[in-house]
Amino acid sequence: MTYCIAMRLSEGLVFASDTRTNAGVDQIASFRKMHLFQQAGERCFTLLTSGNLATSQNLINRLQNQIVEGEEPNLYSASSLFHAAELIGQQVKSIISQNAQGQQNAGVDFGCHILFGGQIRGEGPRLFHIYPEGNFIEATEDTPYLQIGESKYGKPILDRIIHYDTGLTPAVKCALISFDSTMHSNLSVGMPLDILVYRNDTLELSMERIEEDDEYFNRLRKSWSAGIKLLFDDMP
Repeated sequence: MTYCIAMRLSEGLVFASDTRTNAGVDQIASFRKMHLFQQAGERCFTLLTSGNLATSQNLINRLQNQIVEGEEPNLYSASSLFHAAELIGQQVKSIISQNAQGQQNAGVDFGCHILFGGQIRGEGPRLFHIYPEGNFIEATEDTPYLQIGESKYGKPILDRIIHYDTGLTPAVKCALISFDSTMHSNLSVGMPLDILVYRNDTLELSMERIEEDDEYFNRLRKSWSAGIKLLFDDMP
């Protein structure tokens, strides 16, 4: 399992994902769920993936090969974020359909959910949740964040704090607390975490990895836990 968050805010975009993948209590590994595509000064995209790991890896390889081989359409030739989301949706649907036709599909869920966002020069930043069926929804000012994976434990803090005008720095802090709450309640979500903050119109992406011993994250976790306990004790 995994947990991923993406936000479209007035100042830009925030993406966060864990790296844990498990197929049972004795098969736990780490795989990157955040994937970057960028064309200097023209466009930049971030994809977060959850679900079947083989499907998501196949998808990323297909998208990369389309660009390298000049196959049309591809992420670097799409005229808009909407058309890029359509392209990804078509590929997800094709991969799942192809895998489901195999002979060893009994009880296997080939589904893969994608959070896809970024910006193309001349167009504002956009954010989409792409479903295994290939269709998708878009984040709006009323619903500025999207989640995939093990989302229920970290959702309450997002609902209370995140709105469209939330600054990027508070949004990252809220995302980290959301992950802390999730990891406290579900062992299938774990460190390290990948964080990406994109400011509008920069057209440049840079991912940061937060390890188990990260000083700020550990201080934040302790402060949040202590603050909740203090508030609870002070309530009548």
